[in-house]
Amino acid sequence: MKLEFHHINFVSHDVDRLHDFYTKVLGLGDIPQDEFPRTEADGDRGYDGKIRFATDGDMQMHLAERRLDVAFVNGQVINPVDRGHIAFRTDDLGAFLKVLDENNVPYSDYGTAFAKEWHQVFFHDPEGNVIEVHQQVGDIG
Repeated sequence: MKLEFHHINFVSHDVDRLHDFYTKVLGLGDIPQDEFPRTEADGDRGYDGKIRFATDGDMQMHLAERRLDVAFVNGQVINPVDRGHIAFRTDDLGAFLKVLDENNVPYSDYGTAFAKEWHQVFFHDPEGNVIEVHQQVGDIG
């Protein structure tokens, strides 16, 4: 099992303004939204907030609309779009979940509620920061 940095998620009430700052002021590149197939949200699952994407060519930034009800709507405890989060990609989510279980780290398993192609799990570090670990769905065996 390996982990690699994948993205940083910042939340905002004005996603376009935040995206403009990172792309126009800091010079990051825009990533087209159609490169991130989203799961359609409904009343019981998902997230339909605005999202924009930027990159330095390696690391991604996901800029999402702050929504305080996302955990509640999805029947979870951890809300990844309250304060934002840092994300890692793994090649073996099952093995990673065993590590969390062995270390008594509770997590919220959102599956593919937000992204059609990623199985996402969120948990807190010892200081309460939200961390995401995900695996591409086609890679889960």
